[in-house]
Amino acid sequence: MKLMKLSILMMCCALAIPAFAAKAAEEFKTKAGVLKITPIQHASLTIEAGGQVIQVDPAMGDYASAAKADVILITDIHGDHLDVAKLAQVKKAGTIVIIPGAAQKDVADGVVMKNGDTKTVGAWTFEAVPMYNLKRGPAEGKLFHDKGRGNGYIVTYGGLRIYLSGDTENIPEMRALKNIDVAFVCMNLPYTMTPEEAAEAVKAFKPKIVYPYHYGMSDLKVFEAGLKGSGVDVRIRNWY
Repeated sequence: MKLMKLSILMMCCALAIPAFAAKAAEEFKTKAGVLKITPIQHASLTIEAGGQVIQVDPAMGDYASAAKADVILITDIHGDHLDVAKLAQVKKAGTIVIIPGAAQKDVADGVVMKNGDTKTVGAWTFEAVPMYNLKRGPAEGKLFHDKGRGNGYIVTYGGLRIYLSGDTENIPEMRALKNIDVAFVCMNLPYTMTPEEAAEAVKAFKPKIVYPYHYGMSDLKVFEAGLKGSGVDVRIRNWY
């Protein structure tokens, strides 16, 4: 019953998100050429470089005409990160789908990575890192995201290190990250953290650039204010 209530709440949150609209790509120079990142919606985004496409959590937004993926990264089993139908829309022959173990029942052909695992695919390196709740959950003694169930990822291409937080609170493992060039950091209640908590985490690991994503109705001005004077380039984009 508790799981059903959680599913209903997640569906309501998804319905509250406005319709998908095309977003502009962000470009970054790497030692291997230009890398592009395109926000899709909520926690979904596309990374492109070297003629290859990485789709991250293809669950929110319209994927009918989306670029087919060479690699798909799935962070979590919740419906705003894993949608089997949309996953199928971006797959092609040879697509590698990287998943946390909890997603195996939905993605039978997925390549399982545990927190701490590293996988290299051509010019890309993928590191699975922790994402979990410290205190927030659907009921007393329960967490929305248990430690080890899902993956954040560090994606490296041409020396550029990109951090994808997945759904997490301000955990020690995130605060201890090093040498992150571009970070995508989640926030929204009740599932992850407040803008203040997210800003504190970012100040701890000091990426060169941070994009808030998965932010729902969070006040991004609070996040931005929390990082004023930190030296971190805060880039606010419309994910909805």
